[in-house]
Amino acid sequence: MQRASALRTLLIVVPIALLLAASPVAAQQTYVSQFDVFAGYAFLDSPHISLFENGFQAQFGYRPKPWYSLGFDYSRSTGDLVLTPDLLPTALQQQLGAELAQMAAAHLIPAGYALAVSTHSTSQTFAVGPQLAYRHFSHLTLFIRPSLGAIHEVAVPHPGDPIATAIAAQLAPTGKKTDWTGFYGFGGGFDILLSKHFALRTQADLVYDHLFNDLLKDGRLTVRFSVGPCFNFGKNIK
Repeated sequence: MQRASALRTLLIVVPIALLLAASPVAAQQTYVSQFDVFAGYAFLDSPHISLFENGFQAQFGYRPKPWYSLGFDYSRSTGDLVLTPDLLPTALQQQLGAELAQMAAAHLIPAGYALAVSTHSTSQTFAVGPQLAYRHFSHLTLFIRPSLGAIHEVAVPHPGDPIATAIAAQLAPTGKKTDWTGFYGFGGGFDILLSKHFALRTQADLVYDHLFNDLLKDGRLTVRFSVGPCFNFGKNIK
């Protein structure tokens, strides 16, 4: 449902941007404000662990020159995943496998039992850095940037049976797992300029991180997509 909605958004916004880029008014921009603020809908998609989170993203940018900005980026999103043994480090898989085998031998679990722990996740990202802009078109700004920052995630297990409850208590004795780690990658997008001071921004980032490396054997690639209004203000630096 969420991915279909995001795809529909892309199918609407991208053609509009391409039409603007190809239009006869594709002259260079003559007004570039010194500051911008963005806030909009965002999602984080980490397919390796089947985690999809909905939330919001906010940005503040300062433009020393028309072709680059310095800014701060923050996002918060929530979603759910199912933790299964194949996602765990090998040693932990073997430990849990031995425990489940003993319980099966004692007829304490049903035959063919498959361990799965539903988990609710809340992620926050923080980033600071540069962004490069291309302003050849009067109503369209293209931009790219490195994506470097930190991510904070809180995972709260919601086991659905007594066996999963006992395992979850071993993995998260306090009832939740919290972790900080860095991420790196790249991103970019475009602003559709509706006036000197207002634009519609669409952007995406692809980053890599390895949260919960004591619990998850692999790092993951995450896509963050966001869309929303952007407000430009301050003096004209062009």
